[in-house]
Amino acid sequence: MAFITNVYQNKRTHYLNGNPGTESLSEKGLNICWTSSQLPVGPSPLVLTGPSGSGKSTLLKRLMDEFQDCFGFSISHTTRKPRAGEMNGREYHFIAHNEFETSIERQEFLEFTQFSNNYYGTSKKAVKDVQNSGKICILDVEIEGVKNLKKTDLNPRFVFIKPPNMDELETRLRGRGTESEEAIQKRLKRAIDELQFAESNGVFDLMIINDSIDDAYNELKQFIVQDINALKFSRGM
Repeated sequence: MAFITNVYQNKRTHYLNGNPGTESLSEKGLNICWTSSQLPVGPSPLVLTGPSGSGKSTLLKRLMDEFQDCFGFSISHTTRKPRAGEMNGREYHFIAHNEFETSIERQEFLEFTQFSNNYYGTSKKAVKDVQNSGKICILDVEIEGVKNLKKTDLNPRFVFIKPPNMDELETRLRGRGTESEEAIQKRLKRAIDELQFAESNGVFDLMIINDSIDDAYNELKQFIVQDINALKFSRGM
């Protein structure tokens, strides 16, 4: 059974350094974040994160399949290689390191992070495209992305997906058959840090322990149903 902790607050607006429209540029090679003042006003985005292997991608797919008219997925950019079954422009935009770094210099990302020598980032354009369509934008980001998105004025709703325990997470990662032993150990170590952050910082509006994908999905859907109904009402549906 999936267990849920709902710490949702009705209004959450975050500005970088207390002022909308400002910019922050960290030291070269570290994370970067610009506020979203140039983004159009639209429904609050839904941000999902959790350790690799927690099941967040499966939950996102089910949500998108059931509510195709309500949600649009912000497709992230990454420099890692595609896994089996992944398609460029569907799961990720797969690009070269030099392309990603050029986009950083051009300030094209809302947020980005680096893990295992690969970049992951959310472009401003990806979010704009979804908002312009009148849909709720879904973002699948790393913890660093969550930290950066909280500094924007997008007013997202943050959901953390937890594995039932570390043994189960390791089983899921090994079951993929796509990771080296070194990569698995890195992901497990990172998962511990992610779980500690999620449980100690009060960042997330919702935390779900995914020990049953059906139960976890029902909890997620229950959490977002008000936003879905509000969107449908605004369209006269």
